[in-house]
Amino acid sequence: MEKLQRALQKAREQREGAAAPTPPDVSPAPNPGAGGPLLAQRRGGADPAGLSATAAANWNALREFVPDPDLLVRNRILTMYPNRDATAFDILRTKMRLLMERNGWSRIAVTSPTAGCGKTTIAANIAIGFGRQPDLHAMLFELDLRRPSLAKCLGLQPPNDVIRLMQGEVGAADQILRFGPNVAISASVKPSRDPTSILLDRRATRILAEIEEDFAPDLMLFDLPPLLVSDDSRAFLKEVDCVLIVAEAERTTVAQLDTCEREVLEHTNVLGTVLNQCRINTGKSVIGNYDYD
Repeated sequence: MEKLQRALQKAREQREGAAAPTPPDVSPAPNPGAGGPLLAQRRGGADPAGLSATAAANWNALREFVPDPDLLVRNRILTMYPNRDATAFDILRTKMRLLMERNGWSRIAVTSPTAGCGKTTIAANIAIGFGRQPDLHAMLFELDLRRPSLAKCLGLQPPNDVIRLMQGEVGAADQILRFGPNVAISASVKPSRDPTSILLDRRATRILAEIEEDFAPDLMLFDLPPLLVSDDSRAFLKEVDCVLIVAEAERTTVAQLDTCEREVLEHTNVLGTVLNQCRINTGKSVIGNYDYD
């Protein structure tokens, strides 16, 4: 891990020293969906969870799903309950939340350089983990439309596909499902042959802005396709405030990560990089077992 960090830092320093476009300032991305006052400011009114009466009613109107805990564990979704295996995801969730609050960000995309890095698993764990923070409302949208896997991962049966939602054919209440009182998940039912046209469509931008206005979530997470295998993710990066890049240990190269960062910085901010599937054999836990007997 430290070797990868050093190599990536060296690549960043070389990139910054070369003649390259100036990356965007640490501020919300200038797009129609994410612009405007911070959610915390425009909520003023509010129930104990910080929602207006209208937004609270919209959340309550979503169909609730109760996942099978055994299925979640089999699919490596470990954050439904506090436990030792969830600690790393809880730390990531808290770091994300603090950094995004500090910068006024509300939209985050999760991607990876190539397929198989575990980005959907990471995104799902983050979203489910937010279910244990009742003061915060989060929404997760599956936009990896070529190879959707979120519904299978969580055991979801959406009544309609996210593609129909993005194209304005169905409303949010007819597509999005709710986990507990404060997490909403929009999953894909079937693959799309032309995801880029959907993600570039102005209707998608408008519909996401309407969902953001109607539900006033603190965070909107987007599970995007791998960045280096198609142009799908590039089509959507302008819609988010920041991007979390997921790398696979022993397979993702420094060159791939460096290329990903360059691509992201052309459109928005890099939130950070997560090294997934990392095997550390030190004889003891890196995190420790504090509070878990």
